[in-house]
Amino acid sequence: MERYLNMAIKSVITEFPKIGTILNDYEIGCVTCSVGTCLLKDIIEIHNVPKHIEAEMMKKIEAVLNGEDASTTETKEDIGMQVQREIVYSEPIQKLVDEHTLIKRLLALVPDLCDRVNADLEGNREVVLQSVEFIKQFADKFHHAKEEDILFAYAKGNIDIINVMLEDHKKGRYYVKSVLLGLETGDAAYVSYSLKHYRELLTEHIKKEDEILYPWIEKGMTPEQIADLEVKFDETDLEFGSGFYDKWEGFVSGLEKKA
Repeated sequence: MERYLNMAIKSVITEFPKIGTILNDYEIGCVTCSVGTCLLKDIIEIHNVPKHIEAEMMKKIEAVLNGEDASTTETKEDIGMQVQREIVYSEPIQKLVDEHTLIKRLLALVPDLCDRVNADLEGNREVVLQSVEFIKQFADKFHHAKEEDILFAYAKGNIDIINVMLEDHKKGRYYVKSVLLGLETGDAAYVSYSLKHYRELLTEHIKKEDEILYPWIEKGMTPEQIADLEVKFDETDLEFGSGFYDKWEGFVSGLEKKA
């Protein structure tokens, strides 16, 4: 058991696919992770699973490793209901979660925007460009910069999950460039494809940060560090200006009214 706890999760899942199924049942998405270098023991710590649920999950994993039957009468829905828990964030982390809420509001509009683009690319060129500007200015330059330049520095020990988040940020920037390329070449299908993949990526990315990464980082911070984090976030907000958030919230609200 000890050997597998210190193995990269992708290697463990490759050797024991049933462990991937167990992790999926507990809403731990290691199977689809593009990096997969986190150790099995770190996966348990990072996801902050309640102790009684962790014990059940590890019992099933150990059974698979020993070649035993790990099946139970529990359904995935039953397990999901047990794992769900309310997360209370500190004030600075709550700011990031609130920024996610605005980003998710834009993501919710992507399917409608894609339909409009496929029907009339030129007629919707400007709204696509404005949406890209929101992604570049608010989601990336403002929000992601807070994470990359400030928050991630407080992560202790295992940094593999940080690498996963950084890889997602890179992929997001790639999809944004793809949207612009599609506009440049007049390829509506490529614009739509890129927007849809950006939406899928960011939806899962935000879920991982809100439910896994943020609580894990905050758990390892001292009250002094959290206070320091709040000061740094406030300085960033001032740097971008008091009307920055309102400007982009207004943009998203306008799109919502037209959807």
